[in-house]
Amino acid sequence: MIVVGLDLGGTKIAAGAFDGKRLLSHVILPTPKEGGEAVVRALAEAAEKAEEEAGVRAEALGLGTPGPLDFREGVIRFTPNIPGVRNFPIRRLLEEATGRPVHLENDANAAALAEHHLGAGRGEASSLYLTVSTGIGGGVVLGGRVLRGERGQGGEFGHITLLPGGPPCGCGLEGCLEALAAGRALERDASYAYHRAVDTRELFRLFQEGEPKARRLLLQAARYVGMGLASLVKAFDPGVVVVGGGLALNAPEGYWEALLEAYHGYLKGWEAPPLRKALLGAEAGLLGAALTAFLEVKHGGG
Repeated sequence: MIVVGLDLGGTKIAAGAFDGKRLLSHVILPTPKEGGEAVVRALAEAAEKAEEEAGVRAEALGLGTPGPLDFREGVIRFTPNIPGVRNFPIRRLLEEATGRPVHLENDANAAALAEHHLGAGRGEASSLYLTVSTGIGGGVVLGGRVLRGERGQGGEFGHITLLPGGPPCGCGLEGCLEALAAGRALERDASYAYHRAVDTRELFRLFQEGEPKARRLLLQAARYVGMGLASLVKAFDPGVVVVGGGLALNAPEGYWEALLEAYHGYLKGWEAPPLRKALLGAEAGLLGAALTAFLEVKHGGG
């Protein structure tokens, strides 16, 4: 059985044919700046190119996409980085464009699924995944499937409240984990502290040089991530915790030491699941999108 995975991002679309274990092809196209139905055409083109490169025809497509989703209706409610897709019937339009069933998944949930089956969570009955990058997201996999929740809102770990009255978050609330510890939050705080624009790459360099402000900012963010993970473990009790995302995986070693110290500190008296770094890197979202379709077809969902 062959499916095609599609990973829709704000700047690029990745596509690949997948046989249940590995990608047979890998295609990258730019995400159309005009958004809307141009995105559907680009997704269909990417899927076709992925099939041509692998010399196969897929039974179904899996689409990983940002933004809150209505899984029942196959609708993207909204996504801030792609115009023209508010309450957008992406599943119906892509099925019409490709003639194949399409299975949707949130992009962070897709990465969680991939790490569970093919990456750092492989072999575990359950896993909890957190991605720390420009934003923060994640997912829980139980019995091999993503736990979406009744309304499809599960896994929005970046929006658990850790500091009431804290900095405002893009979701409209305040004191969320994302507003305290994601890349955007670090750049905001570093730029304020240094009275000029400072990105995460420079902040990492300053940290490694021992600059006190950089060390305070990065270690504080790491502690918030560890604290958040400890709370999530108490809620879900997963077999393993997997942490990925560009910020977390590229951060200096001291960041991980602080994260682990907080993680174990806030689980004192509890049994802490092992915490592992994600293994699949930038391909996690694409692999997870493909796995979404593969598992749905395999289990009779499409």
